[in-house]
Amino acid sequence: MKKAVIIGASSGMGMEVAKLLLAEGYQLGIAARRDDRLQALKQLAPDRVVTAVIDVTAEDADSRLRTLIDELGGMDLYFHVSGIGKQNRTLTPDIELNTVNTNGMGFTRMIGEAYRYFAERGQGHIAALTSIAGTKGLGPAPSYSATKAFQNVYLQSLEQQANARGLNIRFTDIRPGFVDTDLLSGDFHYPMMLKPDKVARQIVKAIHNKRHVVVIDWKYAILTALWRRLPRALWRHLKI
Repeated sequence: MKKAVIIGASSGMGMEVAKLLLAEGYQLGIAARRDDRLQALKQLAPDRVVTAVIDVTAEDADSRLRTLIDELGGMDLYFHVSGIGKQNRTLTPDIELNTVNTNGMGFTRMIGEAYRYFAERGQGHIAALTSIAGTKGLGPAPSYSATKAFQNVYLQSLEQQANARGLNIRFTDIRPGFVDTDLLSGDFHYPMMLKPDKVARQIVKAIHNKRHVVVIDWKYAILTALWRRLPRALWRHLKI
């Protein structure tokens, strides 16, 4: 029976993917800051779910992850979903710094621990929910865009390192467009919103197919391909 750990499973895409993996017969270790939602998810398969309260910004988050893996009895797949992001055109300091702390420091802390665990065993699969926002610097959300670019490059770096070390560790960088979840709730209307259930199915498919990088969905794949080709001199004058 396959075993997966999902960090950020209490809502949004983490919860949706957890439900799909449970339906496939996985044993799950699920973690987030909100225990009540984790317990509700555990009720779907009480004998196959282990829960833990983990805040990725806490200094002991990596050791808590290792404890969760031990309680699960091992791990084949690590799926990192935990993250925050807001538009911040006024560059409010706490928004910028909290985003960097969660999406940068927290991401590095947890992905690093998962990598070390798999390195000890010589194999495993690390998947992470990043974003198309890492394609180019987005003025409305500077820290979010920058941390997503960091995540993309960090995963790429670890993939190269794993190959150099002869470790059979797979990586899947999942870059969705705007998904209709709590992360994007608010007054601003985002275009081309994606349905969480459809995105979750594509995520699971990408993981099973061991994709290296996947943009969800096809509309955003075209959009980001165009973004990459825009010269910096033109990009900085776009009003987004």
